[in-house]
Amino acid sequence: MDPRRLLVESFEAAVAAADPLRIVAAHLPAPPVRGRTLVVGAGKAAASMARAVELAWPAGAPLEGLVVTRYAHGLPTDRLRVVEAGHPVPDEAGEGAAAEILARAAALGPDDLLLALVSGGGSSLLSLPVEGVPMADLKAVTRALLASGAPIQEMNVVRKHLSRIQGGRLAQATRARVQALLVSDVAGDDVSAIASGPCAPDPSTHADAIEVLARWGVTPPASVAAHLGRGARGEIGDTPKPGDPLFERVDNRIIATAHGSLEAGARVFERAGVRAVILGDTVTGEARDVAQVMAALVREIRGYGGPFAPPVALVSGGECTVTLRGTGRGGRCSEFLLALHKELGDLSGVTAIAADTDGIDGVESNAGALLLGDSGARAAALGLDARRSLDDNDGWGFFSRLGDLVVTGPTRTNVNDYRAILVA
Repeated sequence: MDPRRLLVESFEAAVAAADPLRIVAAHLPAPPVRGRTLVVGAGKAAASMARAVELAWPAGAPLEGLVVTRYAHGLPTDRLRVVEAGHPVPDEAGEGAAAEILARAAALGPDDLLLALVSGGGSSLLSLPVEGVPMADLKAVTRALLASGAPIQEMNVVRKHLSRIQGGRLAQATRARVQALLVSDVAGDDVSAIASGPCAPDPSTHADAIEVLARWGVTPPASVAAHLGRGARGEIGDTPKPGDPLFERVDNRIIATAHGSLEAGARVFERAGVRAVILGDTVTGEARDVAQVMAALVREIRGYGGPFAPPVALVSGGECTVTLRGTGRGGRCSEFLLALHKELGDLSGVTAIAADTDGIDGVESNAGALLLGDSGARAAALGLDARRSLDDNDGWGFFSRLGDLVVTGPTRTNVNDYRAILVA
């Protein structure tokens, strides 16, 4: 058994389980009898979801629309238009696409169908700021939240209350029947949090958004503070809430989840004769804190043969956070592995992978990295120190020097991070 190959194959299986080209067709509604179908969407999976719709849609049935995805994540399409825009910080390309999507949805009638393709990353890609908040200020508050370490669900509370299209407002803007297909990248698969829920009721309020900013020490631009303040005082309307009759014509259907991908990855280990234990798809928190807990579990297995007898693969998902302290180039997956290395010290008999199913960990071109039994010795020979690299948030630099980055290119899906620790 080659541990490196086994870990990589498990990650590849996890990604394949959420591939829109494999899964979308089974969830498509029938075309409307009299009306037309408008396809809209946003997220890292938007282009592959759009292509999957094209391939499965009846040739004679009307089909039009556009989706917005991250730069370099597009695909050639025939009937639907793909726009590329900024992620994780929004930009004017996404703003223009969101404005067009909202206008075209508003022009639909009761006989029409709005087919919304929603996936992780849509919160920044489908950015259409509320009146009075310029794009520059939305960018500023997004950058500050990203640097603060705030979890994605809390970030999205703020985004929904600064948007004209998220937080259920896309569904609110149209008279058509709405079918939303969602690829979930959030813990617990909360439809209101995936891409900030453009077609889902929003239980949060302007006051909640203010609390999130305060909790994470983010001082917003004046325009943002003014808008949220007006909302909290009831001077402007809030997002549509659960129980609103408008959602009687809306169906939000999750078609891929993090847990489904964990199960696919676990099956690879089981076929190789290794017990796989899924620790959950909601393992979140600061990456180095999560690594500390995982290291304690590994030590218990190595030292006492429990709670799971080796060989065993510990599989988990969920989006960790990283509080920026240094100037390195790592993402949350490589940060987790660096911290795991620091906590364990002795890596004999332990290998691990941590990678983002979207193919991008942080701001570099790798999906994640591998931690191998000889990583410590090879690092020492190169003059690398895991502790120093961790202090500088430089997981990319550390694993790049070792040649242990996991590089897939854009996968055009996103069901959050995949982690597996193999204890021999």
